[in-house]
Amino acid sequence: MAEHVPGTSSLAEPEPERQQRLRQIPSISAILAYPELEGYLERFPNEVVTQVAQQVVGRVRTAMLSGSAEVHPDQIIDAVRRELDQLERPRLSPIINGTGVIIHTNLGRAPVSAETAEAMAETASRYTPLELELDSGRRGGRMVEISRLLRLLVGAESSLVVNNNAAAVLLVLSALCAGREVIVSRSQSIEIGGGFRIPEVLAQSGARLVEVGTTNRTYVRDYAAAITSETAAILSVHWSNFRIVGFTAQPALAELAELAHQRGLVLIEDLGSGALLDTAPFGLAHEPTVGEALSAGADIVCFSGDKLLGGPQAGIISGKWELVSRVAAHPLARAVRADKTALAGIAATLRHYLYHEALTKVPVWRMISAPLDQLEARCRSWVAQLGHLPGLAVVESQATVGGGSLPGETLPSRALAIPEAVARAHGLTLDQLAQRLRTGRPAVMPRVENGRLLIDARTVLPGEDGDLVQALRQALGRG
Repeated sequence: MAEHVPGTSSLAEPEPERQQRLRQIPSISAILAYPELEGYLERFPNEVVTQVAQQVVGRVRTAMLSGSAEVHPDQIIDAVRRELDQLERPRLSPIINGTGVIIHTNLGRAPVSAETAEAMAETASRYTPLELELDSGRRGGRMVEISRLLRLLVGAESSLVVNNNAAAVLLVLSALCAGREVIVSRSQSIEIGGGFRIPEVLAQSGARLVEVGTTNRTYVRDYAAAITSETAAILSVHWSNFRIVGFTAQPALAELAELAHQRGLVLIEDLGSGALLDTAPFGLAHEPTVGEALSAGADIVCFSGDKLLGGPQAGIISGKWELVSRVAAHPLARAVRADKTALAGIAATLRHYLYHEALTKVPVWRMISAPLDQLEARCRSWVAQLGHLPGLAVVESQATVGGGSLPGETLPSRALAIPEAVARAHGLTLDQLAQRLRTGRPAVMPRVENGRLLIDARTVLPGEDGDLVQALRQALGRG
């Protein structure tokens, strides 16, 4: 009796029949001769189209060997075209945000102002005096401009910019606390997006975590009781992406500052969102600002550049000159420092605050402060331009800040609603319509809820209205 080979079937396709099926796959030269690929061969080098065709054929061959159904040559050509289309279209192409989430992490967080984008583009495309003192012709510091701006805006003695806030926290702990203890409330020993956990960051920095208090209640006396000769700092972590409500207690930052300074410790505040303006006037809960944290006595404040600040991705470290200088001198600082385009973008964004024009120039704050009547007027304009599509409506909506800021807080908004009946009239489900919008040109990210597809006007940028209407026409015109 023949031995059975594991992983094979006694009903396996006979080898001659399998080979016969494989011979039905067109050759690479035959694929390249298809008229559908003629335009691609004019735009791409021949070797690129050849390599893509080889990859597609390889996948088809593997699938057929595993018992998949036969593949028609036209399907192979379509697959080659799709892959070449993806090469032509950059993955990070613009997308219209119709979700109502202002700082949408999956869509790249904060869009920057036109002035910030221009400053970044000019800096990237030309030489700049990044580390040069023009007066003396000698080497200078790359953080001079941003330190000067933040000194005026938030009262920081010195500032340092790195590539993101996670890097900022890791760098500060590595430079100031390695080999010693850092006290953290149990309620703040948290995980944020991407698996970034405070205990693991502390371990990576070489510092030792000392947790105090309980999940819901921590007092100043808990911190005081944990201080030893090995303690280097108290770390306060702002609850940026969740809330603990009910029977809770947490010391004010000023109380922690008083304790830390009495005992010769550093108080580090991981603020996260990086707000420079008060969110309360816009119907939101108050989000602590960088200036408030420094005024309360924090020695070091770490925050993001691409959240409520409204600039490019960056992590900003602001605080006491002596401490920031120690952080900047740490070897890790070179590994995580921001490039010249990020520095130019942060500086340009900060100038909007300096000139008191953030509400009109910084997109995040322009969206937060947009009045409802303006949003409703835009939605009605979209409906009017899509007048050939019956059933569209302007509805109330709830937008959110997003980006791990102000969890549970919403802003009243207005949205264009496409009911399921409209989608079905075009032979589509709402999910299929959403998929068409996401993959169209221009691309649109809607949200689907309660049997409707919604485009929230609060997050559609000025100047995108025409593209949005075009995208909706295309998506609903191919049913």
